[in-house]
Formats: sequence, structure tokens, C-alpha cells
Amino acid sequence: MDCIFCGIVNGQIPSKKVFESDEVIAFEDIQKAAPIHVLVVPKRHMESIMDLPDDDLTLLSKLQQAIKEVARLTGAAESGFRVITNKGTPAGQTVFHLHYHILGGRELERSLG
Repeated sequence: MDCIFCGIVNGQIPSKKVFESDEVIAFEDIQKAAPIHVLVVPKRHMESIMDLPDDDLTLLSKLQQAIKEVARLTGAAESGFRVITNKGTPAGQTVFHLHYHILGGRELERSLG
């Protein structure tokens, strides 16, 4: 498998880790779109949110907990943040390993919602 995020999970590729648990890792994005730009990634490889098992409530919960913890650790919890995941090239996905972007540290452009 030639997945950059699997390489980060396995320690073969260096990253600036922000958070790590038994099933999730979070690290700074190397192409920051905001002052705070952290990726939250399940350690188990799956291509996108569509591959996340519907019945794996433990992993879903751990991903949500990791997002909250990263927001706290980076200060984004107080200042505000956005969470994004992309599915497929048309949506902007460039690494095909499920990941969530946490963006904050400045006022973000308005989007839907």
C-alpha cells in the first residue's frame, strides 16, 4: 500500500503530532489553509467516510473525541473552528485515507450553514 497517512501512522514518515490514541492520530497539515490546520486520521486504513463501518460506534466516538481534544489542545475550542472531510476527487480529496481537517485560528470564509 502506498498511503502517506499509513506511513505517518506506522512512523515511517515524520509528522508534527498533536494527539494520539490507540485508534486515532492527529497531526499538523503540511499545506496549512489556516493558522490551525490539523488532520485527524483513524489508524486503520479506509479510503473515505463511506468506508467507515456503520456499526463501529467505538471508532466513530474516538474520532469525535479526538476532534474535541485537538480543538482544546490548539486553542480552537475557544476561538472557533471548522471540521471538514472530503469524499472523492471532485470534493477535493487528495489523500485516499479517511481524514478530518480541523481549521481555525482566524475568521474563516462563510460556507453552507
